[in-house]
Amino acid sequence: MTRDGIPMLMLIDDEPAQRRLVSALAARAGWRTIHAGDEETAIAMLGTQDGMQLDAVVLDQWSPNFDPVITIRAIRERRPALPVLVLTAHNDVAVAVAAMRAGATDYLSKPIAPDRLLAALNATLAEGAPKGELRPLTEKITAPLSFEDVVGSAPQFRAALAVAAKAARARVPVLIEGESGVGKDVIARAIHAASPRHRQAMVAVNCGAIPVNLVESELFGHERGAFTGAFERHVGKFVAADTGTIFLDEVSELPLDAQVKLLRVLQDGEVQPVGARMSHHVDVRVIAATNKRLAQEVEAGRFREDLYYRLNVVQLTVPPLRERMGDIPALCRHLMARIATQPGLRSLGLTGDALALLMRHDWPGNVRQLQNALFRAAVLCEGDALTPQDFPQIAAQIELKTSDTQRPAPGPAAEDAGGITLFEGDGHVRQLAEIEADVIRLAIGHYRGRMTEVARRLGIGRSTLYRKLAELGIESAA
Repeated sequence: MTRDGIPMLMLIDDEPAQRRLVSALAARAGWRTIHAGDEETAIAMLGTQDGMQLDAVVLDQWSPNFDPVITIRAIRERRPALPVLVLTAHNDVAVAVAAMRAGATDYLSKPIAPDRLLAALNATLAEGAPKGELRPLTEKITAPLSFEDVVGSAPQFRAALAVAAKAARARVPVLIEGESGVGKDVIARAIHAASPRHRQAMVAVNCGAIPVNLVESELFGHERGAFTGAFERHVGKFVAADTGTIFLDEVSELPLDAQVKLLRVLQDGEVQPVGARMSHHVDVRVIAATNKRLAQEVEAGRFREDLYYRLNVVQLTVPPLRERMGDIPALCRHLMARIATQPGLRSLGLTGDALALLMRHDWPGNVRQLQNALFRAAVLCEGDALTPQDFPQIAAQIELKTSDTQRPAPGPAAEDAGGITLFEGDGHVRQLAEIEADVIRLAIGHYRGRMTEVARRLGIGRSTLYRKLAELGIESAA
């Protein structure tokens, strides 16, 4: 850290525009940035007066032929404790694995979300911050899923999927609300895959990651010379998504000026690039998502009411993971199977003790956090199965929360059976109907809604299974 207390980072990047963007974002959090255009310059700068005061290095993988692992290792050899953050536009899990094993502290995908970058930088300053974590890994493992492949048997979650599946065949806009990490992007891609536009492109835009002065240019395009720095004509995201689907993630972050133009697109299908005299007609299906309550943003005056009603033709809310804890066993199996297909990784098991540990966590980062925890454990695991020892951060968070809240100890007979609680907190046995309902929900999630298989594994007929669903009030779980 510099003598005046201002944290300093080195940005290794040869692209001027990207340099300005990262420097501006870092400056918001009080960071000073020095630049290096290549690996050799960066290594040389480590020995300078500024280089000796660095708090972090941000390494931009700007070329497909560039190997960030070599640079990370070179930095680690000279400054073992210096955090290294890797930026890349390539969602390459092999690079993530290699970067982590080489010593990367964090791994971020472009376009850069300002809050992600600032959180990653600030984490390097936090005393005792965990090292060697790459997050969020949902950005890296992005194979689209159909509705049949989406894991989850909780009634609220299945209800949201049912709404999404019905809306997929129509052209109407869809608004998806839910906390960060619940899988809004997964559902958006499933909607596109099930729609008549599935052969066309789906263009995803993180509205919160675009600088305010570039939002209109990114969404609607600009003409050459439209503003300072507009050296070439730029095609906006809406034109790129013509005849397909555009996914506007974190739509609540759009500035009011851009909201006006977005309303025009929804009403008339007309896009006017910045600096253009004529508008272009586009045929785009809009799916929007937000981690805020958009109705409350309207009441607060931060979001246009007319635009809200245009986007909210079909609305669905994805519940957080803490409200569907029974889905965790099936999610773990599903995520670990996908992780095992990534380069440099292998198939691993999950011990009962490890699953019990994961079931005790409340997962504030939702499914994205669960996937990240499993990915990190799989990268570093040396055995054939993940154990509680492979999740030190999760165990520490559970212990910290337990000590903070000073929870009373559960009854002596209280225990968890694969996600099914057999006893109440006071030690008394739960009612049989409640346990039976949990077993059926778990089986439906485990076998991904294949009711014939669920009935066979439970040792009952399909008609009996459906009767029990109705009696127990979980008919919507199917």
